[in-house]
Amino acid sequence: MRFYGCSLRWLLPVLLILSTAAQMEAQTATKPPNEAIAKLLKQAESGDAKSQFDLGYAYATGEGVPQDYAQAVVWYRKVAEQGNAGAQNNLGVIYDHGEGVPKDKAEAVRWYRRAAEQGHADAQYNLGVMYAAGEGILQDYAQAVDWWRKAAEQGNVGAQFNLGVAHELGEGVPKDEVEAVRWYRISAERGHAAAQNNLGVMYAAGRGVEKDEGKAYFWLNLGASALDEKARSVRDAVGATLTPAKRLEIQKRCSKWAARHPPSTE
Repeated sequence: MRFYGCSLRWLLPVLLILSTAAQMEAQTATKPPNEAIAKLLKQAESGDAKSQFDLGYAYATGEGVPQDYAQAVVWYRKVAEQGNAGAQNNLGVIYDHGEGVPKDKAEAVRWYRRAAEQGHADAQYNLGVMYAAGEGILQDYAQAVDWWRKAAEQGNVGAQFNLGVAHELGEGVPKDEVEAVRWYRISAERGHAAAQNNLGVMYAAGRGVEKDEGKAYFWLNLGASALDEKARSVRDAVGATLTPAKRLEIQKRCSKWAARHPPSTE
């Protein structure tokens, strides 16, 4: 059974500022309780950079104050202009999505770049997405891969997955299915559903790795629950090549694996 062309070609959407604190800079999100907002505002108005960031975060997420992206932009901008990479990345996200400001992809790229050049992994990932999509900047897959590699080496799972896609398709790098499998495996083992699906497809087709329907079904089964009907149909097609007993054994292993490995939120 051949599964060429079934793997997901996903350039993950740019990180949403509201998604998870893990996608923000580690030093960023001290989430203030409601009673601390007045104190935080006073500190921010006095020029304290961390308080300015935290106040921007509070307005962006609605933590302790009514959600207000326009105010988030005000406070993020103050600290971003002082060189804070987390605030620069978040301003990029806001301009990218047009929250509190008119949507402006070029301005998003400008802020992503300022943060990325400081080594901010999420900004490096985001800048890579903009290069790959040709949004706010001329499309350039080689530049996309370069920024994703920088982010991937810092552990950004979305960048790790996208490097797998780039190597599988030969976009921005020479086509290399062995390298694609390596990056898919790295991100799949961290709970990234699309990477799990793509790794399963590679095993099913014997692309970049020795063909193995059992391993294919394992990874496809892990990823399928978070993906669409097409992914589930591929899983089921691979499962049909196995005996019922083998499918059940793999499903049990998947359940144990999933209990030990929370899904990626990136």
